[in-house]
Amino acid sequence: MPHATSAKLKLSLSACNGLLHGLLMQGSGLQLFMLAYMEIVKSGVLPDVETLNWLIQALCESGRVDLALIQFDRMSKKRCSPNSHTFKILIMALCSQNRADEAVELFYKMLQLRCNPGSSFYAQVMPLFCKFSKVKEAIKLHQMMKEDGLQLDVHLYSVLVRCLCENQLLDDAIMILKKMIASGHAPVAGAYADIVDCYCTSAKFHKALSFLEDNDVTESEPYNVLLRWLCMSGRLQDSVSYLEKWHNRGLVDSESWNIVVTHFCNEGNIRRSSELIGRMIVSSFAPDEGTYSAIISCYCRLGLYIDALGMFRRVRTSNSSLTSESFSQLVEILCHTKRIQEAIEVFKYYRTEGCSLTNKSLDMLIQGSCLSGRIREAVRLRSLAVCTGTYCTFHTYDIIMQALLHLKKEKGVLVLFAQMLMEDFLLDGYAYNSLLRSFLTKEIIFEAAILFNRMVNQAFVPDQETFELLVDEMALFSLLNMVAQSSLKVINTSGTVSPRIYNIIIYGLIKEGCKNEACKFLDQMLEKGWVPDSKTHQVLVGNIGGEEAREVGQVYQIADDDNVSRILLEGLH
Repeated sequence: MPHATSAKLKLSLSACNGLLHGLLMQGSGLQLFMLAYMEIVKSGVLPDVETLNWLIQALCESGRVDLALIQFDRMSKKRCSPNSHTFKILIMALCSQNRADEAVELFYKMLQLRCNPGSSFYAQVMPLFCKFSKVKEAIKLHQMMKEDGLQLDVHLYSVLVRCLCENQLLDDAIMILKKMIASGHAPVAGAYADIVDCYCTSAKFHKALSFLEDNDVTESEPYNVLLRWLCMSGRLQDSVSYLEKWHNRGLVDSESWNIVVTHFCNEGNIRRSSELIGRMIVSSFAPDEGTYSAIISCYCRLGLYIDALGMFRRVRTSNSSLTSESFSQLVEILCHTKRIQEAIEVFKYYRTEGCSLTNKSLDMLIQGSCLSGRIREAVRLRSLAVCTGTYCTFHTYDIIMQALLHLKKEKGVLVLFAQMLMEDFLLDGYAYNSLLRSFLTKEIIFEAAILFNRMVNQAFVPDQETFELLVDEMALFSLLNMVAQSSLKVINTSGTVSPRIYNIIIYGLIKEGCKNEACKFLDQMLEKGWVPDSKTHQVLVGNIGGEEAREVGQVYQIADDDNVSRILLEGLH
């Protein structure tokens, strides 16, 4: 294209349009498309409606719908009139951004311009108007198709029926269904199901049944809709009667039985459910995932964990699955009854099936494992659960950490914390306080200092008890220099630090060779009206002997008292 421009060759309009079309079909991107379009303009080729349609489509496909609308408004200045393809591109783009009202405005603008839509316009725009419940416009399109001598296909008829039913326009939906049949199209089962659902929404169950019988419907889907509504309305006995009647006529499938069985389970009627399952199996229908799940959930709600566990093993033998809800309920009841090993068995099996626990159930399982001494198992369970998208709460992480500390596995705590960070676990003040207390051991005291600094940098302040424990341990291991700045921020923020803590920090920092930092704490201490105790005073004036810094934490474990009075009394002797 640049070569043609520089050589002053005149490209034909059809060649330019073919180039733009090819770039769009290849998905070359907006930048390359716009480069080609600008070269066309520079070459003096005047665009026609096809050229501008490719431009508008390129802008829409790149998400720049507003720019496409601007180009649409400028078409008249370029002596071009939009055609139905122009409107189709823009209406589809607006609907893709949930701007259906603007799409409708554009549709009426098309009608004002007396622009005749083609068959592809009807096929693609009518479903969009139905999706966004633009019923008036969908019906208008149907009328226009009729006037143009175009016939709706099965898909468009079905879409229109569903739209009318969803908007409670039942009579109109039935009328469209009749037109569908009259035109020679056999309605799909979904169209009958939509009309039955609309009847049932208004509790017109008998009319729904009459509608199915009058139309000689033989597919099971609409009958299942009616069964589901009867069950949800508390008419379980009626649902059983209809199930038996329709079964004799060959109008039901496995889902029909499963619907009724599931609702009896949800009502806690396990005896009736078992009877129906027996008849179901005799009738050569197999329970599905929903049925097994409902039965296990029912057993769990009734506290019959042995029966629930037995059903689980039956399901496992048949290679069936469970819903996440019933799977979680089974794990929970086994944890409640201290059947931790069985709960782990259930979890491990369904994890391989891709089924995930709820966060609550996972917490119970891991806590139960820790409390029963299965610490390593708990750590493995957490890792396995993450693979299925289930994450622990901090409370559960804390339980694992405390269990690891009990086993003297401090490095395991660090590994677990690293995994929390990798999983983008959001730490709050409570979590930071708990973690900090867990880190205050000899083996990971250095990491505790790093964690404390991270905590303060993220604008969290430890509670007084945790902060005092931290200061004691940092002084004991001569690491106050690592946390001095963060400690100063904490004191400035909380203002609840005792004289004992000031003394420990000042004494420890001087012993660690950080006199400038120690002076900052001393200034604060004096501003509060406190003075250092004798031991701190001695180190400040350089009279202290060669005590080891490790003794500091032990010296300051005594309770606070009136340090000012004690120093004055010592000075009188």
